[in-house]
Amino acid sequence: MTEQRKIPFVGTVDTNPETKPFWDGCVAGKLVIPQCVETKKYVWYPRAISPHTLGPVEWREVSGKGTVYTYSVMRGNPPYVIGYVELAEGVKMMTNIVNCDPNSVKIGMAV
Repeated sequence: MTEQRKIPFVGTVDTNPETKPFWDGCVAGKLVIPQCVETKKYVWYPRAISPHTLGPVEWREVSGKGTVYTYSVMRGNPPYVIGYVELAEGVKMMTNIVNCDPNSVKIGMAV
């Protein structure tokens, strides 16, 4: 069963019990992602079962720090940047790259 939730900086999203820890973290201003219990590898996208072992995951708060893996500048008004960031914990996630000049974003840049 899904539930509609208002997430800061995102808007209203449909959530479900499987991804609830991720969205609860967002509401609290934290990045919380699953980690495989057996292999200790982090998992992205949020899910309740590890794709590495088909076993359980534990939800962990991560640093949110990483490097730009690839990106694209969307030349709208105002321009914005979307990209894949490789987190320090090893997973790649798509995100908006904010608080910088879109023309200054480079592959390998710390975020």
